[in-house]
Amino acid sequence: MADQSKSEQVVSTIFAPADEVRANRFHARMMFTTGMGVFTDGYSLSSIAIVLPLVLASFGQHSLTGLQSSFLTGSALAGMALGAVVFGILGNHGRKRYYGLDVVVMAITAVAQAFVPGVAWLIVVRFLFGIGAGADYVLSPTIMGEHANRKSRGKMMIVGFGVSWISGAIVAGLISLACHGLGFSDGVTWRIVLGAGALPALTVIYLRRRLPETARFMARVKGDPEATRAVLREVNAEEAIKADLKGARLLDSNRIGFYFRRNARAILVSCLLWFMFDIIGYSSGLYGPTLIAKSLGLSPEVFTLISYGAFSIPSLLVAAWLSDRWGRRPMTVRWSMISAVALVIFGAYRGSVVIMAPAIGLALLGLFSVTNGIASAVPTSGMNGVELAPTKIRTVVQGLTVASGRIGATLTAFVFPALFAHFGESVAIYVLAGITIVAAVVALFMPEASQRTLEQASDEEVDRTLVRA
Repeated sequence: MADQSKSEQVVSTIFAPADEVRANRFHARMMFTTGMGVFTDGYSLSSIAIVLPLVLASFGQHSLTGLQSSFLTGSALAGMALGAVVFGILGNHGRKRYYGLDVVVMAITAVAQAFVPGVAWLIVVRFLFGIGAGADYVLSPTIMGEHANRKSRGKMMIVGFGVSWISGAIVAGLISLACHGLGFSDGVTWRIVLGAGALPALTVIYLRRRLPETARFMARVKGDPEATRAVLREVNAEEAIKADLKGARLLDSNRIGFYFRRNARAILVSCLLWFMFDIIGYSSGLYGPTLIAKSLGLSPEVFTLISYGAFSIPSLLVAAWLSDRWGRRPMTVRWSMISAVALVIFGAYRGSVVIMAPAIGLALLGLFSVTNGIASAVPTSGMNGVELAPTKIRTVVQGLTVASGRIGATLTAFVFPALFAHFGESVAIYVLAGITIVAAVVALFMPEASQRTLEQASDEEVDRTLVRA
C-alpha cells in the first residue's frame, strides 16, 4: 500500500473535479498527445545506435574515434539538458504557450538527419534535435500530471511517458528490419530509419495546440477564475463545477524562492535519482545494441526488440500497476535493490571463465532490464519533478530534473565506452550495480506522492478560499 498516514485526509480543493474524476476520453487523448513526443525521442535515440555502422559505411569510415563516438551519442543528450532548462523557465509563463514548438523542432531535425553530409553535421543536427526533446520532457509530463486524476496519476504518467519512449525504440528496430527485408541499400536504410523519426512528432502538432492550458496554471500562476472554470469543465464535463471561483484568491502570492528553499530536499532527491537512473539505463540502452549485443551474438535490431519488447514494456506495465498501490518510494527502493543483485549476477556471468550459452546471458540481462525498469519508472517518467514541486515552480524544477538525467546520460556516453574497453564488461556492470544501490538509498528520502493531490504531494500552500466546503 502507499506510504500514507491513516490520519491524513485528501484536501478537497477547487481542483477536486479534475482530481477525483475517473479516467475518461480526455485523459486518453491527453496521454496520446503528450506521449508521442516522448515516443519520438525514444525512436531517435535508439535508431542511431541501430544504424550507426551503416552511417559510418556511407561516409567511408570503418569506425569512429572514441571522441567522435561519445559526441555522436551525447550530442542529443546535451541538447536535451539545454532545452529542458530553457523551457523549464519559459514553461512558467504558460504550459501550452510553447507546446507544439517542441515537436516542430524534433520533426525538422529528424528529417535533417537523413541529409547530413558527414558525422560532424550529424552531431550538430542531433544536438538541435535534443533541444526540442528536452523542451518536450518538461512540458509533456507537467501537462499530463496537472490534468491527471489523483488515483491514476502514476499509471497515466508511466504509461504516457515511459511506455511511449520504449515503444519508439521498438518501432525504430522494426523499421530497420523492414528496410533490410525489402532489400534497401545500407545508404538508403539508415536515412529512412533516421528520417522517419519526424512522423510521430508531426501527428500531434495539431492536437497539442488544442489541449487546454492546465487549471492549476490558470489558477495559481495566472489567477484567472473564468479560465480555470473552463478547463475544469473540459476535463470533467460530466460533473457541474459547483465551486464559486469569483472573489477567490486563486493567485499564489508566495515568491519562487520560498518554495525552492522549503522543497530543497525533494528537489535535490528528484535530480539525483534521475541522474543516477539515466547513467544505469543509458549504459545498456545506448551501448547494448553494439557492445552487449555483439558479445551475446545478436544483431543490433534483434537485441533492441528483445530488450525493449520482451523486458522493458512488461516491466513498465508492472510499475504502472504498482505505483498507485505500493507507493512511489517503496517501489523505487525495493526494486532498486533487486536490480542491483540482478546486475551483480549478470556481471559475474559475463566475467566467468566458463563458456555458457548466449541464451543464459540474455536471460540474466532480461532479469536486470525488468527489475531496473520497475525501479526507475517513477524518476525517469518525469513524475518526481511534477509531483514534488508546487505549481509556481513546477516547470522550472522539472527542467532541472530532466537536465540532471541528461547530464547523467551524457556522462555515460563519454565514460561507459572507456570503462567497458579498459576494464572489461564485468567491471562496468559492477559499477552500475553500485550506482543502483546508491539510488536505492537516496530514494528513501523521496516524499511519497501516491494517492495524494499535487498540492499535498508538493506541500504547496493552498489558500483556504481554494478549499471546497
